[in-house]
Amino acid sequence: MPTWLSVILEIIKITVPALIVFATVYYLLKTYLDKQYQLRALEFRHKQQSTTIPLRLQAYERLSLFCERISISGLVLRLQEKDQTSAALRVSMLLTIQQEFEYNITQQVYVSEQLWQIIKISRDDTVNLINGIAEKVDPKAPSKELAGMMLKFMDNQPASALDKALVAIKKEASILFG
Repeated sequence: MPTWLSVILEIIKITVPALIVFATVYYLLKTYLDKQYQLRALEFRHKQQSTTIPLRLQAYERLSLFCERISISGLVLRLQEKDQTSAALRVSMLLTIQQEFEYNITQQVYVSEQLWQIIKISRDDTVNLINGIAEKVDPKAPSKELAGMMLKFMDNQPASALDKALVAIKKEASILFG
């Protein structure tokens, strides 16, 4: 047998087992590192959720409170004063809604875009409702006249936009635990 053939056989004898060992070590190391990465990612998600879930729940609570605070009946009970004109009550209600909205605007970061749109629509609907009813009342009339019309109108409504917003808030909050 020629010497160059024996040299090639010796190289093959050494190279093949080395390649097998390399492939095995590579596979085991890759598997180990992938598992470590998945474990770190899981720990990160868990840590992130333990931080964000309380913030999201607080956002749902604040938005629920926002809906309650800008309800027609809540506004009338809080803002109506003796010797107040209907125009003054109207301005007071609209100003309060705007202030409440500005106070809670940062909560949009913690809720879905769809829920935030529902909140904005319910706010706009409430503002439009106040303006629509106030247009039918003499601005110099006593505030109890405007308040009475608003409360009567709300009593005849099956569900307001704010009621629907509250349902949407509860539904989205329940997803956190489902």
